[in-house]
Amino acid sequence: MWVRSCVGGEETCVTHDRRRGIASYWWSQDSGRVLYLQDQAGEEKFHLFSVDVGAAHGPPRDLTPLSGAKADLLALPRGHPDVAVVVLNARSPELFDAYRIDIATGQMTMAAQNPGSVSAWIPDVEGQILAALAMRDDGDCELLVRSSEKEPFRVLRLFSGEDLPFPVPGRAPLVGFTPAGDALWLASAAGVDRFRLMQINLDTGAETVIDADEEADLVSVVRHPRTGAVLAACYLRDRAVTHPLEPGFAAVLEGLRQLNDGDPVSFSTETAARRWVVTYESDRDPGTTYLLDRAGGEPELLFRSRPWITPETLAPVESVTIRALDGLALPCYLTLPVGVEPRRLPAVLLVHGGPWFRDTWRYNPEVQFLANRGYAVLQTNFRGSVGFGKAFMRAAIGEFARSMHDDLIDTVSWAVEAGYVDPARVAIVGYSYGGYAALVGAAFTPEVFAAAVAHAGPSNLVDLIRSFPPYWRPLLASTWFRYVGDPGTAEEPNEAAVADLLARSPISRVEEIRTPLLVIHGDNDARVARTQSDDLVARLQELGRDVRYVVNAGEGHGVADPGARVQVYRKIESFLAEHLGGRWGE
Repeated sequence: MWVRSCVGGEETCVTHDRRRGIASYWWSQDSGRVLYLQDQAGEEKFHLFSVDVGAAHGPPRDLTPLSGAKADLLALPRGHPDVAVVVLNARSPELFDAYRIDIATGQMTMAAQNPGSVSAWIPDVEGQILAALAMRDDGDCELLVRSSEKEPFRVLRLFSGEDLPFPVPGRAPLVGFTPAGDALWLASAAGVDRFRLMQINLDTGAETVIDADEEADLVSVVRHPRTGAVLAACYLRDRAVTHPLEPGFAAVLEGLRQLNDGDPVSFSTETAARRWVVTYESDRDPGTTYLLDRAGGEPELLFRSRPWITPETLAPVESVTIRALDGLALPCYLTLPVGVEPRRLPAVLLVHGGPWFRDTWRYNPEVQFLANRGYAVLQTNFRGSVGFGKAFMRAAIGEFARSMHDDLIDTVSWAVEAGYVDPARVAIVGYSYGGYAALVGAAFTPEVFAAAVAHAGPSNLVDLIRSFPPYWRPLLASTWFRYVGDPGTAEEPNEAAVADLLARSPISRVEEIRTPLLVIHGDNDARVARTQSDDLVARLQELGRDVRYVVNAGEGHGVADPGARVQVYRKIESFLAEHLGGRWGE
């Protein structure tokens, strides 16, 4: 990480760790430190670190040096610059408690102990834990509130499991106190199809709609760092849409539209909300970041991510809507290689993970990598992808290896009928859920695919669900159990659910796999155990099938080390060239 004064000057490097990347970071309230999350070997046991950014900055301090625990940052209270509010599962692997940490000394004090049902803690603007979300056994969720940390919680409101965004262990997405502390803002779809910004009075429970979009779910808000007011609400249609909710921010947004033709996706400002750092994304630009001063002066281009990339040489990404056979509209993206006639091309169906995630119109390095090698790239927001409303989500209940997979096949059929794709040269490639989809493609519809690449892909749904990290268990009723199935435990199995899950597991149809298969897995994967790939590959090797296996040592659910990542994509490149042909593989 590098820091620089917003009035200019030299950049200073403040972290020097070359082993793991840093993805999540925050300024302390006094701007004297930067805090960030980092794991050690892909096992997702993140620690919170602090580094002084002054001239005499020393090495980072581990603020949560507890072996085996996972930390996440809840808040940096505006009136307490030396305090960080975090969640930790140090006391129990399944439960997250809330703590306050003195950033200067590392001293930790428990702020709220989890009674067993709390899935997320919600601090107010001063860092007091005055609200929480508690999951019930049926998957519904109780919103709990209290007036002080000395009082017990009371239930303010009961939500259906589908009326709040999918939970993050220990932390509530899109929930926060109003500046006055008498109400909560949250994303809710109660009584409607799409998530909108709501305000709930803490005394009466009365609800008020603050903002909504007619096409897409709420995905984030922009808040004033000093007052806490919501300045804007952000949505993702086929591209990003920002609704200004305050006149001053509307003026900022108008100025931003003049700077870049991409979508502004990241907003940051100082306490006066005068200077803004804004990052734009587009389909062919990895990211361009500007400094805008509302007091006047020319906007400053701070930096471009991956400046060696020339956007004009990359492939445009086109938004398309494809109808599934049952009539459901599927928001998709099509990317065609540059300089090649778009007729009967080799193609890659690139399936996103999650499955509670979505593809977006943005720079995707995998998409550009594949298009550069001469492949048409198809991306499908199949049913169950997030951001398109509750009805679109409900359509995925019980549909692993069924309608969710049919949506992918319908995308391929559309591209073939449109003349873009050669039906004999289509591969399915994916990571996590996308890896599962690739295995389903090879096992359930091998006639469609000439090759498959499964990275961290589950092959056995029963073992997958039973082996999830302990801290996922309070969240499973509203997610995996509702959408996929509850197999029970090995000691007390749910026989009907086990049979259904195995019927939708590629390991049960291994004899049907004749598609050449490349399998990739990290040996420290905390979400999808490496045995999911070990068992499948062993069975395929016994049957004499065309399968190659890459195990990434010291990696988790993904590949963090740059050198290892390059090696993985070299293997993908040569594997696809062998089985599909491409610009350099024919």
